Parts: sequence; C-alpha cells; structure tokens
Amino acid sequence: MRSALWFLGLFGVAVAAALFAGNNQGTITLFWPPYRVDLSLNLVLLVTALLFIAVHLALRALAALFAMPGLARRWRIQHQERMIAQALLDAISQLIAGRFVRARKAAEIVLARDRAMTASGEPLAYSARLRTLSHLLAAESAQVLQDKTAREEHFRSALEQSSSREAQEMRDGIQLRAARWALEDRDAPGALAWIDDLSQGASRRTIALRLRLKAERLARQPKLALETARLLAKHRAFSEAAALGLLRALALELVATAHDPEQLLAVWQQLDNAERATPEVALEACRRLLQMGGDVDTALAWLLPVWERMVDGLGTLTEVQRIGLVLGMENGFAAASGTPQALWLSRIEQAQMANPGDPILQYLAGVTCLRLQLWGKAQQLLKQSLPRLHNPGLERSAWAALAELAEQRSDTAEAAQAWKMAAKSGMP
Repeated sequence: MRSALWFLGLFGVAVAAALFAGNNQGTITLFWPPYRVDLSLNLVLLVTALLFIAVHLALRALAALFAMPGLARRWRIQHQERMIAQALLDAISQLIAGRFVRARKAAEIVLARDRAMTASGEPLAYSARLRTLSHLLAAESAQVLQDKTAREEHFRSALEQSSSREAQEMRDGIQLRAARWALEDRDAPGALAWIDDLSQGASRRTIALRLRLKAERLARQPKLALETARLLAKHRAFSEAAALGLLRALALELVATAHDPEQLLAVWQQLDNAERATPEVALEACRRLLQMGGDVDTALAWLLPVWERMVDGLGTLTEVQRIGLVLGMENGFAAASGTPQALWLSRIEQAQMANPGDPILQYLAGVTCLRLQLWGKAQQLLKQSLPRLHNPGLERSAWAALAELAEQRSDTAEAAQAWKMAAKSGMP
C-alpha cells in the first residue's frame, strides 16, 4: 500500500512537471556587455537543481573526509573496549571454572590494556571500576593459589581504586571479600575487624551476617554468635531445621562457657524461651548446674518445659531425649538429699497412670517411690519396667535399685542376684 502511494505521488509530480515545462515559454536574459544571452526558464531551473545537488554532495564528501580521524579514534576505542570486555569475561569464566592461574593472567591483561588506553590519552569513563574489579579477580585467584604476596598487592590496589567516587559502591564488596579471606586464614579478629569497618547498611546484609557468624564461632564468642544466628534466622537465611540446629549448637556452646552456678544462671537468662525449651539445652544446663552444686529446684525447673513437652505430646521427643530427661530428673532427686517435691511426685504419678505401659515412666516412678521410701511400690514398678527397658544405663540403675531394696529387706541372695544383673547390664 505504501509503495502504491509512492508511485502515485511520483506520477503526480511527473505530470505536474511535464505540464509546467511543456507549456512554459518563459526566458531569462543575461546581459554581459556587449553580449546578451537568452536562456530558457526550464534550463535555468534544471541547472540550478543540478548545481544544488552537486554542492550538497561535495559538502557531504568533505564532511566525511574531515570525520575520518574521529571515526578512526572511535573505532580504536571500541576495539580496545571489546578486547578488555573479552579479557574480563575470560577472567571471570576461568575463575568460576577453577583455572586460577589463567584467571589471574586474564585480569592482568585487562589492567595492562586499561593502562595503555590511559597513557594514550583515551581513558575509559568506567576505568576506576574496571581496575577495581580486575584487581579483585586477580587477588581472589592469588588467594586460592596461596600467593599471599600477590593477593595483598592486588587487594591494596583494589582498595585504593575503590576510594574514587565512581567506584565507591564496590568498597563494601572488597571488604567482605577481605573478611572471607581472613576466615580462610583462620584469622577471626581480622575478619571481625573488616566486618566492623563496613557501613551500617552493608553490615546487616545476609552475607555480612554469615561471615560475622563464622568469625564469632572461630573466635569462640558463643554469646555474640548466638545473637547473630538469631538475626539470621529472623531474616530466614537458613531453613527452619538448619536454624534450629544452629541455635541449639550455639546455646550448648554458651552453656559450656559457664564455670560456676552464678555464670550458668546468667547464661540461662540470656537464652530465649525457645532455646530454653530445647531438650538438649535444658538437659545440659541441668547437668552442669547439678555438677557444680547449684540449686536443685532451679535445675528441675529448667527441665519442666521438656517434661511437659514429653507428657502432653506437643512435640515428639526421641528415645535418647526421653532417657536423658529421666536421668536428669533422677540426678536432681538424688542431689536433693531428701525426698522429691510433692508437686514432682504428683506429675510423675499422673504421667505414669496416663501411660501405664511406658517402661521409662515406670522406671522414673519406681525411682521416685524409692526416694520416698515406698519400698513395695518401688519394687513393683521397677520389676515391671525391666523387661522393656532397652537402655543399658537404665537397666543397670533399675537392678541397682532392686538390690538396694533387697538389702533393705535383708534378702542377701536376692540382693546378690540383683547386683550381678546390674553388672551384666553394663557389659557390651
């Protein structure tokens, strides 16, 4: 359709020109004494048009001639930029592929070409960022190759280049990379120093928090590491299972730093409710508090959330956790140098009555009755639990308790048999 319209327009112009030129009788007279020249108006118009076209083409040719140096310079810069981009891509791809020697050479080629362009008076507008990135790639390759001298040289150059205005946005990345290198060198204080030197916004990024967590764990600072891990878990930097495992491990490390009951109480106050309710953490804290001679009621209170979790069925405890809970409560009752509290006895009896076939609860109820000097009931519960106890430690304790009960009755033969069975339970 467009072509048809062009043809119609062209034909219209041709018809108009033919009509004008065919009937045009006009002339133009030029007087050049003593001469007189008469020219047709059509010829004058045609010559004028041809002259205009010739002048236009001549001007275009001159403009193209004078623009050739600029075009040559532009082509030269574009060629150098393409070569630099190719070398930079080569450095990145070689680094990702694990060819670190080639990656460093490619990065050094980028730096050499950039220096050549700067020396020729044609620096790139993004030269500072290009040099910073190239030095960083070379330093990363040197770090993997354990060339600390080359790494420090390229790192210092990258840090200097990042101080320029156009490359300031890369400074945080350089510092994060320096912190990671320090961690690889097992230099926790150095890594923390680089992370602390970050801007406020960059220090709260996930990657910075991950590096801080590793540095604090390497520096054996479980309190700070636990706070960082909580922040990472809040930002969902880990899966739920991984976050729980990490918080549990850090809480256990923090508990292990306490060396007296006062320190342990202070550590316990620093934990949040979810960490206190973790079975491993509560059991370890209770064990250490009893081992240090701390308050028995406090230790048993720490076990209460775990006990409620086991009894109410709100969370499933593993067999190891249930056995650890029972042993922790038994040690607490033994350390009390007296009978268990009536409240604990009521809890244990209610749980055992609600689950009469549970051997672990039968064992705990039997031990509790033994502490209360209810010999007959203790003997009955312990004997009922023994055939289904599959833990050597609980079996040994149950047989030892039955031996004590037999000695209370002055039944020497039964006591000897019970002690013999307790000794066998401890054998592999």
